[in-house]
Amino acid sequence: MLFQVGGQGSRPTFFEMSAAQQLPASLRAALTYSFGVLALRRPMFHRVLDYEDEFFAFLMLILETHSLRTTDASFSESLYGLRRRAVKIKVKKDDARLMSGDGINHSGLEKRQKVLSVVFLVVLPYFKSKLHSIYNKEREARLQASLWGHDDERFDDTEYIGGEDSLASSGNLEAEASIRTRLTTRIQKIVGTCYPWIHASSEGVSFAYQLLYLLDATGFYSLGLHALGIQVCRATGQELMDTSSRISKIRSRERERLRGPPWLKVVQGALLSCMYTALDYAQTGLIAAVFFFKMMEWWYQSAEERMSAPTVYPPPPPPPPPKVAEEGIPLPPDRTICPLCSQKRANPSVVTVSGFVFCYACIFKYVSQYKRCPITLMPATGDHIRRLFHDV
Repeated sequence: MLFQVGGQGSRPTFFEMSAAQQLPASLRAALTYSFGVLALRRPMFHRVLDYEDEFFAFLMLILETHSLRTTDASFSESLYGLRRRAVKIKVKKDDARLMSGDGINHSGLEKRQKVLSVVFLVVLPYFKSKLHSIYNKEREARLQASLWGHDDERFDDTEYIGGEDSLASSGNLEAEASIRTRLTTRIQKIVGTCYPWIHASSEGVSFAYQLLYLLDATGFYSLGLHALGIQVCRATGQELMDTSSRISKIRSRERERLRGPPWLKVVQGALLSCMYTALDYAQTGLIAAVFFFKMMEWWYQSAEERMSAPTVYPPPPPPPPPKVAEEGIPLPPDRTICPLCSQKRANPSVVTVSGFVFCYACIFKYVSQYKRCPITLMPATGDHIRRLFHDV
């Protein structure tokens, strides 16, 4: 089995495509970590973290649009010297039966393909991120409900103590629930049920395309590129040299389209120059941020763990109860009865070596005399007796 691992030809290697695909995620992690550090001293940056998905989607929308317009490649692909090309398959009529007669011609991207590329690069990842956050909230809510019960179950005692007023207030709260809240809750439940299947299908298709690309069975690295009819190729030396001149031509063409009085054209041209300069500095700064984050991630292995959101996990099951010794005192059928005096417990206290509860006076006298638990006969001392205050 042979597959391409070198850097020859116009077809990018699997490692180049994988690195270009993972770059936006590394960029987002670097920006999130940087804003998290800044938010410790400047609380106003917490607003950016609260709208992290929207902020990053807007940033990538600007970068991807600018990159596709000037280089015919996404932001990450342009950093690796890659270009997107439209695929046109032509079959020669005189030798249509032979596979050697098939030819694949690459051409520049059309406007429709550039727009759809932005959709696949920015819009779809944004919606996927929002669905993932909704799914995590729904999953944590289910875990909390399984551990602690629903809100109504958790406050049953309070409603009972409050009497009719509490019941009336809870009824009013249920009556005030709006249709929007119910619709939101229903959507969250639907997302919580369907998202795992959607995510698994998406990851499975991505893995299949990447495996086929690695084995040189297809020229499309992902389903999105296949749907758009786009293949990623290495840029030639001439294309890399012509990139700067192409950008200059596009910018000069946009300046020529400016309309209005001369003073307005000057102002608009200055604004365009400032915008282009900001884009250039932003690209350079983002590249530096990615490399800086990768260095910090290598230096501090726990950086990614600190950035990840806490997850609620169910507690482990309790250990099995200790066995009652054959020569020990039998347990009474009523749990509120002390096994030693056969009366209702007074000042309940537990023996930590076994977990059984007795009257404090009874168990203290027994342990001081026999140095063991009366039920399991496990060795115990007075230091193993703990007072329980659940009845206070």
